[in-house]
Amino acid sequence: MNEESDASTVRVFIALAPPDDAKEELERELRPSYETHPRMRWNRVEDWHITLAFLGELPVTVVPLLRRPLADLAARRGPVKLALRGSGHFDERVLWTGIDGDLTGLHTLATEVRRLVRECGVALEERPLRPHLTLARARRDDPLSVLEVATGLATFTGRSWRADRLHLVGSNYGRGPGPIRYRDIEAWSFDGAQ
Repeated sequence: MNEESDASTVRVFIALAPPDDAKEELERELRPSYETHPRMRWNRVEDWHITLAFLGELPVTVVPLLRRPLADLAARRGPVKLALRGSGHFDERVLWTGIDGDLTGLHTLATEVRRLVRECGVALEERPLRPHLTLARARRDDPLSVLEVATGLATFTGRSWRADRLHLVGSNYGRGPGPIRYRDIEAWSFDGAQ
């Protein structure tokens, strides 16, 4: 599965990723916050994603079982039109930007993905979809940073874009200390009718 890791398990999730120009638009908006809040643990722009289903730690032997069903699902589905909008936080520690656009389509896609994962024998925690894109985490001794940045980003409205690929993602390849890193295991285009 991944020649860089000898691990027998991998942390896996299924997600959508904004296109580069949508990420660059948000990154420009965040640039002053990077400078005024350097102690926050900012996620890498290339890792920004919208999680549809978090599968957790899986044996590497289970991951191939997901590929064909996810490819088939993507082939049937059309793209979902979305936008990045506003901001908020979870527990005053996690900063996020919200998702706008075809939220009904997004929820339907997440439901289909989660059902498919369960049909493949992977147990999922029952959590409602809260569409967001995680931007940063505050250090425990700095709870005000997230609130300040969220307030400044509250009126952000990004341009619309089409989520046109479904991503099966693994995290922390190599499993060393340091920030979490993500890598596509595989991605499939939404080829169905729109």
